[in-house]
Amino acid sequence: MLLRYFYDEKLAHASYMVGCQAKGEAVIVDPMRNIAPYIETAEEEGLTIVGALETHIHADFVSGSRELANKFDATLYISDEGDTDWKYQNLEGIKYQLLKDGDSFNIGNLVFDVLHTPGHTPESISFMLTDKGGVADEPMGIFTGDFVFVGDIGRPDLLEKAAGIKGTSEAGAFAMYDSVERFKKLPDYLQVWPAHGAGSACGKALGAVPSTTIGYEKRFNWAMQFNDRSSFVDALLDGQPEPPTYFAVMKHVNKVGIQLIEQIPALTKLTTATEVKQFIADGLQVIDTRPAEEFAEGHMKGTINVPFNKSFTNWMGWLVDYEKPFYVLTDEADLDEMLIALRSIGIDNLRGYGDAKAILNEEAELETYQSITVKQLKERMDKEDVHVLDIRNLTEWNDGHIDGAQHIMLGTLQQRLAEIKTDKQIVVQCGSGVRSAIGISILLANDVKEPLNLAGGYESWVKEIV
Repeated sequence: MLLRYFYDEKLAHASYMVGCQAKGEAVIVDPMRNIAPYIETAEEEGLTIVGALETHIHADFVSGSRELANKFDATLYISDEGDTDWKYQNLEGIKYQLLKDGDSFNIGNLVFDVLHTPGHTPESISFMLTDKGGVADEPMGIFTGDFVFVGDIGRPDLLEKAAGIKGTSEAGAFAMYDSVERFKKLPDYLQVWPAHGAGSACGKALGAVPSTTIGYEKRFNWAMQFNDRSSFVDALLDGQPEPPTYFAVMKHVNKVGIQLIEQIPALTKLTTATEVKQFIADGLQVIDTRPAEEFAEGHMKGTINVPFNKSFTNWMGWLVDYEKPFYVLTDEADLDEMLIALRSIGIDNLRGYGDAKAILNEEAELETYQSITVKQLKERMDKEDVHVLDIRNLTEWNDGHIDGAQHIMLGTLQQRLAEIKTDKQIVVQCGSGVRSAIGISILLANDVKEPLNLAGGYESWVKEIV
């Protein structure tokens, strides 16, 4: 048997290739939309990809199952649990097998047993793997998807907060309790292979370790320590972070399907600052992906700064309008990787790009912004001539904040600009000064005058002022 691990750091998403070498067949568990790494590995190992297994209808990335079906005529192994709201649609012309609790299927000498493990979503299933190519007659591990992570479990509130299905958070938490109790009864030696690691918004305390065991999680996972439903439900629902707005889009596209990558139109290359200015004048977004320091030193008025780093995918999902074309100013060397990141969350409406340095060199009047230290901020606050805008997550705000600050989480800032007090100069503050740079660019693009970025953010405030 072959087991390979694939990890997308920008989404904290894990997927797996499971292959039967004796039969030359492999399947992908919870595949990402960019299937190139799977193709390369399969070719290296002499395997044919024959299937894609999905633990549930994902909310945080576009599944690559339909890409695999198109490329290899692979079979989709998907859940038939949950109510009618959470059934897969538009499967015409695709080979698929609907699965319920207790079902099993073979890939060569490999046996996958299906467990219905609802809570994160009603249709969630897990796959228990047994390799019968040798002497083993018991399973070696379980693919848990977003059910059990290393040190955490899946959040049950996404259907309500992201998809707008009222009243499902508590019902999901109660269902999760039953699923966890079932999980505890499985053999301690079983390996656990989850679909996410630290940084994912599908839980609140995920570990940064690729895999674990049932026995370890039973001993040390906070969610495994409860013996009554009520306490478990209260603890699970408490402190869950805000789900990115794009989660609702992902739920929809993974349920009904999305266009194949080969069908997405080619990009247009922008060559002049005049073109960029016209797009901005027409109300279209232009994203400058350079580091925040470079953007602060000079950028085109009206552009928004989302640096191309590990957080790029998340913030683009929060800030980009999926319904309108948009453009990026970037380093052309990053373009291919950037497209993979954007398409991983279904942002297929990028229409063009420009070389940031070339276009900015052409523009004579660049906009800048300044930073302020925490000591300078304290002096300004004593004079009462600034407003502090805290754009951290709600959980961070609740754990502690600057007295008198206004809280608007970064991902919602564009929709809540009217709430901002503008009679005094605004100081934008986050945890360390990284997210606030994005917030500054949003304010500048919306004609807020001379906002300041708090260098070091709340962390510096606590160290030097509190």
